[in-house]
Amino acid sequence: MTEQAKQTQRGLEKNAPKREIFGWAMYDIANQAYTTIVISFVYSAFFVAYIVPQDSAWRDAYWSIAIIGSTLMAMVLSPIVGQWIDQGVSKKKLLGWSTAICASFTCLLYWVNPGDIWWGIAIILVTNTAWMLGEAIMSAFLPELATRKNMGFVSGLGWGLGYLGGFVSMVMVSVIIIRADPDTQTEAYISQHQWAMVAISIYFVLVAIPTFLLLKNRPRRLKPVAREPWYVSLNFIKQRNTQPMLFKFFWAFLFYMAGVQTVIKFIGIYTTGELGMTQQDLVAVFLATQFSALFGAIGFGILERFVGARKVLFAVIGIWLLAIFGMYTIHDLAAWSGWGTRDIFLIIALLAGCGIGSIQASSRSLVGLLASPERDGSAFGLWGVFNRLAMLLAATFGVAADLFSRQDALLLVIGFFVIGALLLARVRDLSKASRS
Repeated sequence: MTEQAKQTQRGLEKNAPKREIFGWAMYDIANQAYTTIVISFVYSAFFVAYIVPQDSAWRDAYWSIAIIGSTLMAMVLSPIVGQWIDQGVSKKKLLGWSTAICASFTCLLYWVNPGDIWWGIAIILVTNTAWMLGEAIMSAFLPELATRKNMGFVSGLGWGLGYLGGFVSMVMVSVIIIRADPDTQTEAYISQHQWAMVAISIYFVLVAIPTFLLLKNRPRRLKPVAREPWYVSLNFIKQRNTQPMLFKFFWAFLFYMAGVQTVIKFIGIYTTGELGMTQQDLVAVFLATQFSALFGAIGFGILERFVGARKVLFAVIGIWLLAIFGMYTIHDLAAWSGWGTRDIFLIIALLAGCGIGSIQASSRSLVGLLASPERDGSAFGLWGVFNRLAMLLAATFGVAADLFSRQDALLLVIGFFVIGALLLARVRDLSKASRS
């Protein structure tokens, strides 16, 4: 084995400068605002309640169409973008394009009025696709920023700090912008949601500026791979043969991440539609999840250095199973304890929040650890594909909720985590890889 190959196998000898890691983490803070406000908490519930007509037979399913459509687009584009990175295309340039498209099209939600279902769906298709591509591109910088030993901590730091962005954006939207009473000031309430989309777009761009100023566009550690037609990146059989260990992990990631994505995409709809929570209740739920997610991502990132990522992932999946089972039995728990469903759900949100950041941060660091050095761009592109496949599975929650009930549909989420844990048990050398 050559000296260069040995160094590549060991990874970086030291972390990148702190200012560069800070710049990289700032993008997590910036892009978290979009997924928090538009996809998870605010606009999703607003879309179902106000954009979709009240007499519509299908409600959650319309939002599922937007999520499924953007997911399919990202699944096709992510491996293509990953192949471009491996061939030497600037990651910063690709990240700049995805950021500009996501922010500018989010502004167009200002002109989506009640009844404009398909106009709203079309915009979400573009913005969510761009956001997902940006997430994968930004993650592809990780192997250039941290040693193998510290990759979990750096990933957790970025993911954890990202929840500060979610907190700031939620305060900006729910406390400062959206203040009208939805029952007595309906027109103002709708208008304020529209202006909130403009504010989120501006926030995204401004907070991402340090990323583009501080993050370096380093030359690749190895020579770029040979240029191949774009469709080669979609040959998953070839990709699996090239990186078999990575794909073994991806199958476990697919299922447990489907459970996480269900909560992310439908938490706003579930809490308002099933539990009857108000906008103020949603803010309380959001604060609980954001701060527990921040400390969970960083705390488990530190723990990963000592026990390995596999044990961390099993522990976090266990936390998720407790949280989802608590949601499924929430009415029984309320009757047994004498507490209100709102109070019990806040406790459940703390559990889920602790796991939401750590499970994603540990998964992201493992991609960097397991990827072939010359194909880390493709690895994170494929990570994006499996993340989107997980979103497709998660989107079936909306259909299941319409066919049965939102409460019964939670059994589907429990199944996702159980299958993910069983598949992860087959990947027995993850902890060894994370400590090498």
